[in-house]
Amino acid sequence: MKININLNELKYRIDVYNMFNIYFPLDEFKFVDETLNCDYLIKVSKDEVIFKKDSFILKRKNNGDIKNTLKKCIFESLKELTKENHPWGILVGIRPSKIALKLINEGKTDEEIINIFKEKYLTEEEKTKLCIEVAKSEKLFVNREQEKISIYVGMAFCPTRCVYCSFSSNPIGSNKNLVKPYLEALKREIDSIKRYIEEKNLQIETVYFGGGTPTAVSDLEFKDIMESIFKAFIKDKNIKEFTVECGRPDSISKDKLLTMKNYSVNRISINPQTMNNKTLSLIGRGHTEEETVNIFKLARKIGFEDINMDIIIGLPGEGLKEVKRTVEKIKELKPDSLTVHGLSLKRGSTLYEKFLLKKGLGIKSQDEILKMFEESTKLSKDLEVYPYYMYRQKNMVGNMENLGYAKKGKECIYNIQMIEERQTIIALGADGVSKIVNLDSKGIERYPNVKDVKEYIKRIDKMIEGKINILNTIYNN
Repeated sequence: MKININLNELKYRIDVYNMFNIYFPLDEFKFVDETLNCDYLIKVSKDEVIFKKDSFILKRKNNGDIKNTLKKCIFESLKELTKENHPWGILVGIRPSKIALKLINEGKTDEEIINIFKEKYLTEEEKTKLCIEVAKSEKLFVNREQEKISIYVGMAFCPTRCVYCSFSSNPIGSNKNLVKPYLEALKREIDSIKRYIEEKNLQIETVYFGGGTPTAVSDLEFKDIMESIFKAFIKDKNIKEFTVECGRPDSISKDKLLTMKNYSVNRISINPQTMNNKTLSLIGRGHTEEETVNIFKLARKIGFEDINMDIIIGLPGEGLKEVKRTVEKIKELKPDSLTVHGLSLKRGSTLYEKFLLKKGLGIKSQDEILKMFEESTKLSKDLEVYPYYMYRQKNMVGNMENLGYAKKGKECIYNIQMIEERQTIIALGADGVSKIVNLDSKGIERYPNVKDVKEYIKRIDKMIEGKINILNTIYNN
């Protein structure tokens, strides 16, 4: 549906868009000059904000921060008009726990933080308490040493492309001719960064092998790249954590699990997303619930004692009944950590373009979405895992959050460093974005590798050179 908005001060259109997008994530917004035929009329002045929809009018006096007043006025108006409950209020930033951590470091009490979130962002107490809990956990792990870094290695291929995905992943079936040259280019980047780290005496805290799907390649190809990662960043380095995001169960074999064990992987992620076969088929994942169970049990048998599982709330065709089934199946497996994602309705994904727009599957009501998230919270309590990191995305169903839970001692340190942005993370592979952090100035320099696999292969030396030049701005001692 197209929503026409008349706004007298267009410099605030992004703020207006963000508030409307909370309540109407699938609609198209257009800012128009006409005042008579518009759906919503918003007037901003130095003294007040006025929101008008038909006979509904809400006015808010400016409290000294026009943007904040504007967002609150729109949020409260749409809440009244739609009767929907969005517990995060006007917060749209992706790292709400960083706000809580900053306030904790300033000496604020829990009660003071709750009041600040309520007054400034209209955030409900339950979500603020969650932020505080996550922030206190993150505080124990947040990096404080400039020479301590993490490494991210990205695999650019997946078995198939899931319908909700908008990342730079390439179905391996139609890109087999690119696998070998990609892995050769990746190994070249690995070797160069290995030499740099040793020259600068940097200390690697964690290594994370993600993607894409690292296990999408053949057993031999996987073993080859794992050997390169191990020799460059793991062997004799005394790192705290080596994670492989195995991802889809249909890409994981016994041989790959043994390879990971042999190369000192101490944390893996097996991600079913749902335990309902009908949904798995619908969203383009080439595995079944039974395969997930079998590969999980095999990983346990081989000796993996730190296994994460991911689920997604809000998948097409899924409601409370389906989420409850997923929760029960995950509870039986007893993973050591759990990551709960809210479905993000990204414009570039097949899900948005084909399923939601053309097939009309739509999304569940806000009330049912909240109940589905409540089931994941119950699961975390049953598994005796606690929330330790969190981030949010735009266009998430229900405007909720992605939340990582873990048993004590099984927290993913890489995830915390990545979210808090207080540690340099050197990213390798196509679409990898390095973040070079200056702890003194609190500045962050980003250096992205190109997304396109062919361009990555072609321009690998140029990217290595550019990355090292940026690293030298901090580590050229």
